[in-house]
Amino acid sequence: MKSAASSEFALPTASEAAPQSYRTHRRFVPLYHYVIFLILVVNLIWSGVRLVRGPAFETVMGFLMAAAIVGIYFYARIFALRAQDRIIRLEMRLRLEKILPSDLKARILELTPNQLIGLRFASDAEMGDLVREVLANDIHDREAIKKRVKNWTADNLRV
Repeated sequence: MKSAASSEFALPTASEAAPQSYRTHRRFVPLYHYVIFLILVVNLIWSGVRLVRGPAFETVMGFLMAAAIVGIYFYARIFALRAQDRIIRLEMRLRLEKILPSDLKARILELTPNQLIGLRFASDAEMGDLVREVLANDIHDREAIKKRVKNWTADNLRV
């Protein structure tokens, strides 16, 4: 049994409470995306200033550590998004296997990860036509695919 504190039962954030659409589907966490990033950049700049003012082993190491922490900040996000994309690929293949007409089921493996990621917000009712359009027109840009979605299905568990 899941606890009430699990993410599945957690109260939605302000961005999740409003209906999701193409314009509002990106997730920004202000503490992570703004505050922590600003602190890390200021630390990197300050470490650089200290290095220029007084080059020494300690200031070189301080600058390298500040640069490494900024790198960790970016890679933590990239790794999480890559894992999310792999899960979306699997989830979408399973979903498409259940909802697509038989002529399109045979073509599921032709869909690229970017196409699957773009399609994930489409409702079941429009999925067949959208998959057909994506394959026929060779649309690979996930943003272009998302913009074609008419009945948006929210994903409130994104990274």
